Amino acid sequence: MKMSIQQLFRPDVLAMQAYHVADASGYIKLDAMENPYHLPAALRQELGQQLAEVALNRYPDPHGDGLKDLLKAAFAIPDAADVVLGNGSDEIITLITQAVASDDTVVLALEPSFVMYRLNAQFSRVRYVGVPLQADFSLDLPATLAAIREHRPAVVFLSYPNNPTGPRFAREEVQAVLDAAPGLLVVDEAYQAFADDSFMGLAGSQPHLIVMRTLSKLGLAGLRLGYAAGHPEVIAQLDKVRPPYNINVLSQAAAKFALRHLDVFAAQAAELRSERSRIAASLATLPQVTVYPSEANFLTIRVPDALALFAQLKAEGILIKNLHGYHPLLDNCLRLTVGSPDENSALLAAIHAYFA
Repeated sequence: MKMSIQQLFRPDVLAMQAYHVADASGYIKLDAMENPYHLPAALRQELGQQLAEVALNRYPDPHGDGLKDLLKAAFAIPDAADVVLGNGSDEIITLITQAVASDDTVVLALEPSFVMYRLNAQFSRVRYVGVPLQADFSLDLPATLAAIREHRPAVVFLSYPNNPTGPRFAREEVQAVLDAAPGLLVVDEAYQAFADDSFMGLAGSQPHLIVMRTLSKLGLAGLRLGYAAGHPEVIAQLDKVRPPYNINVLSQAAAKFALRHLDVFAAQAAELRSERSRIAASLATLPQVTVYPSEANFLTIRVPDALALFAQLKAEGILIKNLHGYHPLLDNCLRLTVGSPDENSALLAAIHAYFA
């Protein structure tokens, strides 16, 4: 007799909802922290010519075909550190969680933060501990250190700056977490291109520190390329659980091409930083809107009725991220990705009109 679907799959999987990605067709898309700019036409043509020469009939180089060295040179990754590549930073979170998972493993993260920390703990059947941020989205250091002492986590995930809230925690607080953590501290620097500080300079010299990044926010979300730098002995363990061909040949070739033109993406990041400041200053003039500090390519705001404003913007063809209902600290919060100047102007006009 065949097993039923309910018998085949784990009860927690049956009960959960799949990660939802909204259909953005026809909208000004400001919901997913993407870079709004295409590659310049000349670079698109050059990239197309290079990708046409890629050997699609062959498996990709399992070590990245020189991509790790290019990443180290481009982003000042210390010589003491080794690098592991992932199919987006999501896969690296999975690799870390799988590599430490056992019956008594604990994974700890701050909340609200990137949902994949909690989901990967669930998928790997390890215990997850979430430590709430303070009401202003700052790190509650006493509570965090107390949770570390109590639960002795194998891994602490910490976004720097934090998604979905925006602020970057004080460096000395993150250092205190690193000093206190008995296991690994994974500093997730997905938004580093828009931030004013980094822990990458310590990668390799601190055995329990992993610094994780992605090319997605820089303007290459479609490549799905993440990377993490850390002590060689730690990276070697992650490599053991990494699928051997996890980065396809087209992503490898396109990433190497992009790293040779990093100045283009750096200029775009600088413009997005400027636009972030413009949006924040404009919304700060509205007494009904609380704008939280951000060192990412988005702004989180709190309004009297997030669902109503979300619906109004969607009706006007602007898609943002509704955070209301995700966590108690996010009540009536919305997340606004920083888009192109024209997109941002349309967003600001619609929000100002709503509160007029």
